[in-house]
Amino acid sequence: MTVFIKPATASKHRIGITASKKAIGNAVKRNRTKRLLRETFRLNKSELFNLAKNYDWVFNAKKSLLKVKVFEPLEEFRNILAKVKVSEQIKGEESSVNESK
Repeated sequence: MTVFIKPATASKHRIGITASKKAIGNAVKRNRTKRLLRETFRLNKSELFNLAKNYDWVFNAKKSLLKVKVFEPLEEFRNILAKVKVSEQIKGEESSVNESK
């Protein structure tokens, strides 16, 4: 799974999912990957509220999602969330340093 993240102008996190016919296959397979990714996002709602900002999330589904259960994309998304939290902390520290100058 590939995830693109952009700070949101909306007051909540939003999700977008791409699952192309070329990358995934027929409609049944594409719908399954989209359901898996939506469920992954839903199960991490509490983690999303711990972020300092709201983001627009775009998930690009990969064919490998067809062979897994929800636990693997869930773990991968949690790793991505951890990286976003670290990034926010680093940027927060940079802005506090810039303000004190």
